Amino acid sequence: MHFVGDLITFTFLIRPVKAKTLSDKGQGMQQNQTVQQESLFVEQGHHKLHLRHIWCDSEAGVELERHTGTPILMVHGAIENGLIFYTKKGKGLACYLAQQGFDVYVADLRGRGLSTPAIHEDPEHGQHESIVEDIPALAHFIKQKTQQDMHIVCHSWGGVLTSSAMTRNSELRDSVKSLLCFGTKRQVTVWNLERLLKVELFWHRAAQWITKRKGYLDAVKLKAGSDNETHKTLTQGANWVKRSQWVDSEDGFNYANAAQSTEWPPTWHITGVSDKVLGHAQDVQLFIKESNQNAKFSNLSKAIGNALDYDHINILTHPKAVNDHFPEVAEWLKQHS
Repeated sequence: MHFVGDLITFTFLIRPVKAKTLSDKGQGMQQNQTVQQESLFVEQGHHKLHLRHIWCDSEAGVELERHTGTPILMVHGAIENGLIFYTKKGKGLACYLAQQGFDVYVADLRGRGLSTPAIHEDPEHGQHESIVEDIPALAHFIKQKTQQDMHIVCHSWGGVLTSSAMTRNSELRDSVKSLLCFGTKRQVTVWNLERLLKVELFWHRAAQWITKRKGYLDAVKLKAGSDNETHKTLTQGANWVKRSQWVDSEDGFNYANAAQSTEWPPTWHITGVSDKVLGHAQDVQLFIKESNQNAKFSNLSKAIGNALDYDHINILTHPKAVNDHFPEVAEWLKQHS
């Protein structure tokens, strides 16, 4: 018991998994008054899943229903929420893509962000529910609302959840024009100090001990992330991060086998050279091999002409991203619209 307590203390002193959301201060994107936002909610049982709808009217006074751009669903990763993609003042990748003419919908997965009930009120769910119920429901809502197929843009673990959902849900898969993932890996095979601190000490030990007692990880209070996670989600995710089979612990569905016969849409995996563990290039490429082997892969760095050696978070949040890889992302999405 003393060992676990010391481990938790040590882990949070170094803050190994601090996940940041976008700030309205210091972002490079200029605020555009034509960017509009609203909150929509999708009922899923007793849960209400939040979608932040972001679009840019072609001219002042256009009615809210007139959204003709190709829709994009954006899915966040672990211990975070949709704010990794946007701010209410019009900054972030979601707002940038809206300015390029896309009709953007940013998800808060079950219990995160503005979705209700919050995790501390109801922690009785895991990643299985995100894969089987929530992501398909969000995509179905967007398809019904827009009457168009969509792109899906993911960050980190959101790409694993979305890819998993696509292997077992043909309706979802048939409605996706393209899949774009930032820093998405399923397994962590790279070994370095950052892995020891973030994965081995925190994720596999300290976080498991905390959530087993409480039912969820209060990552916000502990300053370990921008949103909370349930014990079930952490346990299921930790099992996949280890060298393990891509199999659902709830119903035994074999995602790895299904992925080999899945007709994947055009897919692009992007990471940064300074992402040392949560989206290391080696592990991103490993996920490509077990999912869509035809996916495009990019590892952003100064050495190949990028403005920064990007890491797991600032690949989406750094001011320089707006004039660096964001335009390439928008152009790629347009090519597959």
